[in-house]
Amino acid sequence: MTWKRATLWLAALAALVAVAFARDLVGGSSTGGGTHASARVTRVVDGDTVHVRIGDGDEAVRYIGVDTPETVKPHTPVQCFGKAASAYNHRLIEGQAVRLRFDAERRDRYGRLLAYVYRARDGLFINAALVRGGYATTLTIPPNTAHAAQFATLERRARERRKGLWRACPAG
Repeated sequence: MTWKRATLWLAALAALVAVAFARDLVGGSSTGGGTHASARVTRVVDGDTVHVRIGDGDEAVRYIGVDTPETVKPHTPVQCFGKAASAYNHRLIEGQAVRLRFDAERRDRYGRLLAYVYRARDGLFINAALVRGGYATTLTIPPNTAHAAQFATLERRARERRKGLWRACPAG
């Protein structure tokens, strides 16, 4: 093999590796934990889902480990405290730069990125803030469980203090 040909092959291989790495960073593969991405929130869908701009793309992001009352789910009525949870999420991160941290699985069955979301300007952990304020309950779906114990503690405290949905919504 000539020097030119070997150089071309190495360049092609380097390009493929770079593309594979970029796809993996924003969730092109379904598994692999411990990575992160920087993004900007372009739209708040509801209390636990946003759209973000990563590079040139738009991605839906579902918060890991938390669940807020429904407001936009098709064929489902707006649930108690859903509008308040959505409004709180808007106040926290609409238009904000964020850091996304991934757990074991990068995407859910709907193709959304699954992430722990941190506001870039001050490091506020959005998932935790929603549970702490009583805007969300815990939703532990293995293998994405890195913060499950923290969320369970925050939920117990919010329930004991009757915060948010724990005061506004009937039990059961």
